[in-house]
Amino acid sequence: MEHRIVGPGPYRATRLWNETVELFRTKMPLRKHRCRFKSYERCFTAAEAVDWLHELLRRSQNFGPEVTRKQTVQLLKKFLKNHVIEDIKGKWGQEDFEDNRHLYRFPPSSPLRPYPKRPPYQKDVIKFPEWDDPLPGTSQENIPVRPVVMNSEMWYKRHSIAIGEVPACRLVHRRQLTEANVEELWKTMTLSYLQKILGLDSLEEVLDVNLVNSKFIIHNVYSVSNQGVVILDDKSKELPHWVLSAMKCLANWPNCSDLKQPMYLGFEKDVFKTIADYYGHLKEPLLTFHLFDAFVSVLGLLQKEKMAIEAFQVCCLLLPPENRRKLQLLMRMMARICLNKEMPPLCDGFGTRTLMVQTFSHCILCSKDEVDLDDLLAARLVTFLMDNYQEILKVPLALQTSIEERVAHLRRVQIKYPGADMDITLSAPSFCRQISPEEFEYQRVYGSQEPLAALLEEVITDTKLSSKEKKKKLKQFQKSYPEVYQERFPTPESEALLFPEKPKAKPQLLMWALKTPSNHFKD
Repeated sequence: MEHRIVGPGPYRATRLWNETVELFRTKMPLRKHRCRFKSYERCFTAAEAVDWLHELLRRSQNFGPEVTRKQTVQLLKKFLKNHVIEDIKGKWGQEDFEDNRHLYRFPPSSPLRPYPKRPPYQKDVIKFPEWDDPLPGTSQENIPVRPVVMNSEMWYKRHSIAIGEVPACRLVHRRQLTEANVEELWKTMTLSYLQKILGLDSLEEVLDVNLVNSKFIIHNVYSVSNQGVVILDDKSKELPHWVLSAMKCLANWPNCSDLKQPMYLGFEKDVFKTIADYYGHLKEPLLTFHLFDAFVSVLGLLQKEKMAIEAFQVCCLLLPPENRRKLQLLMRMMARICLNKEMPPLCDGFGTRTLMVQTFSHCILCSKDEVDLDDLLAARLVTFLMDNYQEILKVPLALQTSIEERVAHLRRVQIKYPGADMDITLSAPSFCRQISPEEFEYQRVYGSQEPLAALLEEVITDTKLSSKEKKKKLKQFQKSYPEVYQERFPTPESEALLFPEKPKAKPQLLMWALKTPSNHFKD
């Protein structure tokens, strides 16, 4: 009874539904039952279905141990409504499933959810000024710059110890970046960053990028308090004072010295109900309807906790500032209540942690259209948020630094040398996965060895160089790139083969030695 991990990507909620239905139909134990003096083959009771499915969901890494029996009953109600199961008389279509001894069975075929077809989103990208874009009214076409082909010899000269002539250069003027350019840059790089984390070829099926507001991203990054909570410009969008006071009361329990209302038995329950009622009547969930698929997709990364936190950080930057602020205050209150051992029980039927998840999960995440796994997915997300809210609701520093450096780079005047860039059109900056220090060091050492090895071979095979010049160049190369040199000449013998010693001529016998007999032969 295993539930495979459904990773990030489009239609994750639909894929989870189909996976759960298939497991339930193929693994749920079936046996003979009697009801009202009649026997029924291959069926199960409602309670048996709840027991088995509840255990499946709790063991699944897609949902986790926080799944309650009540949520399992709700899912089975949806199974009955969608004809995944039917009662023993063949009735289905209503959500009248109860946790009892009523008999159910599987229909001959159970329809799986089709993947919805969405029209491809169109996005208009602002073209950023390039280095070669001149200022209005100016032209750089008459500046004589001779193109230079970068061959291995030039590459070698640039990396050799001796420094040659400095080529002529020119300034490439920049036009001023507009506010719209900067905003589009924040939006584009943020979405590119999210796409890389999720490992998707496109974000089209996860969110409508046209609904992403770049002003929200910039506000959420820079307009924050010392505690990292968003500061709103429009104070009318703040939490009502009475809700904020109630949240402070429970978050700081029992330090409520500023509370003027009298304390009475069950006071904390009434305060909690006040907060729950306010959040329960929001017109839209805090994570918004249009970001539902994005957040559900990130849930597929929970097995890689660090990547999931990073992805949630980026998704939360896309929220309207008022939503992000309400979420920050709510998550802080929920986490403090769960950690406060002095807090009286807020509900007789649930533990404090379960109560927090069940009460606020729907106001944090839900879909505009009915999604059958809404409750389970929201509970899973809220549980992870509670455990990691301090990290998730921070601004991702690596992303912020990358964008700020990119903006500064675009505003900078460049000194351009002939042949330095070969007029290559650079792609937009991308973001890669984090690697270990050992992997980085390996790539640093070996990543550029191929062109260096080719350069070394060119020097070795150059017949125009004299032996003396070749030895000098090889000595310089060995000093600059010892690893590459050692790879080519692992032993002194292999190096000696490049410059074989000339055979020494045998000394000629002197004629006088042949004519004059040796003293040893004299009498």
